[in-house]
Amino acid sequence: MKGLSIRLPKIKKTRWQGMMTLICVVLVLTATIYAFFYLRHDPTLTNLDGRLQEMSLQHPLGTDQLGRDVLTRLLLGGQQTIGYSLLALIVALIIGIPIGLIAGYKRGLVDRVFMRIADGFLAFPDTIVAIVLSGLLGPGISNLVFAIVMVKWVSYARLVRSTILSESQKDYVLIARTNGLSSSKIMRKHLFPHIVGHVLVLASLDLGKIILLISAFSYIGLGAQPPIPEWGAMLNDSRPYFQSRPELMIYPGLAIVVVVLLTNMLGDYLRDHFDVKKEVRQ
Repeated sequence: MKGLSIRLPKIKKTRWQGMMTLICVVLVLTATIYAFFYLRHDPTLTNLDGRLQEMSLQHPLGTDQLGRDVLTRLLLGGQQTIGYSLLALIVALIIGIPIGLIAGYKRGLVDRVFMRIADGFLAFPDTIVAIVLSGLLGPGISNLVFAIVMVKWVSYARLVRSTILSESQKDYVLIARTNGLSSSKIMRKHLFPHIVGHVLVLASLDLGKIILLISAFSYIGLGAQPPIPEWGAMLNDSRPYFQSRPELMIYPGLAIVVVVLLTNMLGDYLRDHFDVKKEVRQ
């Protein structure tokens, strides 16, 4: 009875935290999508006569150093940062999951070729590879997304491969082979459901890392280019005015912190929900 009284609050708290996290994520996504309908101001139109204004009814968060509405640029910056982060993550999943499935199930030469390619990417830190690729391709948000995809698909391929290697030796897969099911049907119907939980957990944790990467690269000039509003670029543009108008850096910085924190909390909740081992973080 004592053990029961200890476990119940823990489960209840975990579910409550998960629901609150999901609600906050939905609110953030709704706010960024709502920017399309909020656009009372052109986010790229400069107005030097109205630069660095304080909060007002016309400009709820004031204006920046070029007289542009900060709230409009903050919401559109969320579309850029979160949108391109999701794009990079989805493309990495589309590339990594099939490679991991095929390599883990087929093994042999296919497995060795794919895994040696993956090992080549893993020989260097993700950030270094992304910087090199972005430098070679040139500054730009599309080139940055490509660079991130090239370093992120590896983790999903290796995760899926390791899961398939263990699952493909179990009795239900052997029975499916004996019954004459094709390899594609076995992978699709019997093996794919076993990787969904692992992939969702890793993807939710990776989303925060990708958001940080896009923001950091835009901050140093390798991501979004002016006048496109993006949180990292907004941080860089506001540096000279940190002493006089610190809120110009606080707003995008706080947005990055909140979104990354929410994605990490969502990943922790999904990990507990799917009962995925903590090694998925690595």
